[in-house]
Amino acid sequence: MTSVDAVPNQLIELNEIGWKELVPGVTGKRVWADAATKRTAMFLRFSPGAALPRHAHEGDELVYVLDGCVADEYAAVTAGNVGYRPNGCTHTVRSPTGATAFAVVTGGAVARADDVTGGPPSEVFDLATTAWRGAGPGLRWKRYWADPAAGRMATVMRWEPGAEVPAHRHVGDELAFVIEGALEDESGMMRPGILGYRPNGCAHQVRSPYGATVLSYLWGDVEPT
Repeated sequence: MTSVDAVPNQLIELNEIGWKELVPGVTGKRVWADAATKRTAMFLRFSPGAALPRHAHEGDELVYVLDGCVADEYAAVTAGNVGYRPNGCTHTVRSPTGATAFAVVTGGAVARADDVTGGPPSEVFDLATTAWRGAGPGLRWKRYWADPAAGRMATVMRWEPGAEVPAHRHVGDELAFVIEGALEDESGMMRPGILGYRPNGCAHQVRSPYGATVLSYLWGDVEPT
């Protein structure tokens, strides 16, 4: 059992947060932010043919495409895959078909003229061809990106019905987004439409009553309690 003094998991109801137009044809929904570390999580919705103006990343970004396709000068990211924009990446993002995407940003971005180039290219992580690996009884994961020096990683985890992670405490924090199924802990149930934020010090035990597929963004580590 976890301590009654544990920091709770925070459940963020996405339907209670409105969409705002960023540029014509592109709307955004900022669902979490930590100003001190310049981290933001948001959903983006592109109409067919819409584009974000050219910009350079000051920090990095991971973008999971939920439906449709987003593309830049380097590659296209289709549904179920992830685009990575490293620090200094300069590009123009567009969606030929329309798209919905979930982005986790560290740092920010600054506008650039259309003729400005340079910086490292964006990358695509093809999750369909990434092997699942065992992560415990009833658990499999794909760790598709990591920054060991900064203690960061991003995964997609699949939970079998009834699978659970024993009680543990977060040393650092985590964002978790359920693509399908449900997770539950002492704070309640996470399902599609709810974002889970596990702050530093959060102690809980997590299980999946029905099975689930979950995107996870972890800063730091966890320790058993």
